[in-house]
Amino acid sequence: MTEHLSDTISRLYTDPGDYVDSDHPAVVAFARAAVPANASDREKASRLYTAVRDGIRYNPYVSMRSAESYRASSVLAAGNGYCVGKAALYAAACRVHGIPARVGFADVRNHLTTEKLRQSMGSDLFTWHGFTEVFVDGAWRKATPTFNDTLCAKLGVKPLDFDGHSDALLHPFDGEGRAYMQYVNDHGTYHDVPAKFLMREMAREYANMHGEDLSGRDMEREAAEQ
Repeated sequence: MTEHLSDTISRLYTDPGDYVDSDHPAVVAFARAAVPANASDREKASRLYTAVRDGIRYNPYVSMRSAESYRASSVLAAGNGYCVGKAALYAAACRVHGIPARVGFADVRNHLTTEKLRQSMGSDLFTWHGFTEVFVDGAWRKATPTFNDTLCAKLGVKPLDFDGHSDALLHPFDGEGRAYMQYVNDHGTYHDVPAKFLMREMAREYANMHGEDLSGRDMEREAAEQ
């Protein structure tokens, strides 16, 4: 079943935001370099997804108290980011090509995170996990460009692929068929990242991590060592 977006709604999800800053020169250059100009929207959505997934390393140890952890252009400049920042970058890259995109949030239970990360978090529940929705072929498609390919290899799972059409949220099972991730609560979608709210929420949910020195922590190294 296809859907038609009104011009107003389409502009809402193709115009730049403060954090989904699709008008930033570096984001524009990144998005244009990742796909051929004559590609279809489906192919663009797929290629941009892979560019963000593998080109930006997943880093759950970024400062949740910094607004720049949530801003697409800052995540691109850093070369690493956590789920929300990577979702913002993917949404911004799609908007560069005129593909409507928005950020979505859900609470996710992660059964196979690294032991060190689980100890720091005090939980295996990732609250306000970020993903992206893109409007392609007349419908909103969900995609999560969180885990880069090299991290997936160390965790024993295949990278999550997105063909620009079928939803690609998160691995339901690991490489051995065990439960891997489960979506618990859906918090809806937004035109832009509600960064000020998330900064407060992360400080409340993960108070232990805010008291830790996270500098030098690397999830890929932790995954390889466990």
